[in-house]
Amino acid sequence: MDSMKAGNQDVKPNIIFIFVDDLGWGDLACYGNLFCRTPSLCRMADDGALFEQFYVGAPLCSPSRAAALTGQFPARHGIHYWMAPRHNAKYGMPEYLDPAVPTIPRLLREAGYRTAHFGKWHIGDSAEAPVASYGFDEVDCVWQGIGPNPGMKANDPHGTELLVDRTCAFVSECLKDDVPFYVNLWPRDVHAALNPTEASLSRYKHLMSQGEFKTAMQIYYAAVTEMDAQIGRLLDWIDHKPGLAENTLVVFSSDNGPEDIYIAHAGHHAVGLPGPFRGRKRSLYEGGIRLPFIVRWKNHVPAGRVDRSSVLSAVDLLPTFAALAAMDIPDGHTLDGEDVSVALLSGKGCERKKPLYWEWRFDGVGQCLNRSPMLAVRDGHWKLLLNPDRSRVELYDIPRQPMELHSQADKHPAVVERLADMAIQWQNTLPPGPLTDRPGSDAYPGYPENAGRGPHMSPSDYRGIMRPVRVTLTENDLLND
Repeated sequence: MDSMKAGNQDVKPNIIFIFVDDLGWGDLACYGNLFCRTPSLCRMADDGALFEQFYVGAPLCSPSRAAALTGQFPARHGIHYWMAPRHNAKYGMPEYLDPAVPTIPRLLREAGYRTAHFGKWHIGDSAEAPVASYGFDEVDCVWQGIGPNPGMKANDPHGTELLVDRTCAFVSECLKDDVPFYVNLWPRDVHAALNPTEASLSRYKHLMSQGEFKTAMQIYYAAVTEMDAQIGRLLDWIDHKPGLAENTLVVFSSDNGPEDIYIAHAGHHAVGLPGPFRGRKRSLYEGGIRLPFIVRWKNHVPAGRVDRSSVLSAVDLLPTFAALAAMDIPDGHTLDGEDVSVALLSGKGCERKKPLYWEWRFDGVGQCLNRSPMLAVRDGHWKLLLNPDRSRVELYDIPRQPMELHSQADKHPAVVERLADMAIQWQNTLPPGPLTDRPGSDAYPGYPENAGRGPHMSPSDYRGIMRPVRVTLTENDLLND
């Protein structure tokens, strides 16, 4: 296969990609949380760099993870919602991500790396596409995917501990054989429903109601702190191996914004913080798609840096790892992300060249304020949200308006027209699929002044891109996404 060189570095780093579940932008102390204790991740930020404008590819698990793995917007693959055999067809999705699509682990393995996936998968649950088929040499402790050892139980309070143990064992074998490695370390123990240990809960006794009753804050922060402690254990283990920290890039982020308390199985703990942003999980506002992003590579990533200006995305991971590892990207393979290694290594940040796109085809959840339009595009400092029929057009200058409360659409019609055309043209390239009853609506039922705000659109309103199908989200559909 003819291919192009993505980059050429003197040192090919080992890479550990930690992708946690449902953790909000504002849940870590180093991102401003005043209640939650996360000393390990704060230390990781002190040892490396923290980025404030990092976006995932979708506000929900399966599409977000597909974007990170492929370097492509998940809507390209028809992945819009959480993947499960019982409802993939219902939501117009494939049973699994096509294993033939180039992925980070497959390309790194071709570049001489040994690769592994430990933890949550959620990009297909079919024996026709086991996790190993995406380019992994070793797979273990799988949740929501087919692997040799489905050893990760839902809501296991020791879930991240199990994954860290498995990661250390894998890395030890790679060190013994003197081969570079890539690891997906994907914990899920901050995902509903939470089940922290009594020891973890005891750290937050001061948050108990009347000193007797557990509160949502106590439960949630206990789970986050336990996860943080286990990640700290991994970082300590790396630091005690001579030269390993200097040869290993560790990347940390979350797959989508914090869960909504209006989801029944999260009703006793869903108090994660989206930071200063509007929106949560399942929303295209910043709180649903803008997440923490911390990188550490000692002697390579400048320590203690906070990057407030670089706009990065999960779709950038593949081209960035390609540049750092000198791995080949197949000719003709289109990437939606770009190489942002200069932002990681230079300490100077970078200016984004490619726009970012999102689509959310389903009804919102929870408070109306968090229910976004169907489409969003970020280009430069502008972000436009709109529905395909051009209702609910909202324009924000994100560095100046991170809360997305006062649309500037009427003041910048030329910007609106340019970005709206971009978003609609992008959507027209996507595979068709069904909608729920009121996608892109923020209407509150029965409230006259807001009734009808947002679309009840016919298929023709979507310029033929959507099939004339309506589906209804049920509580069962929302479980375990």
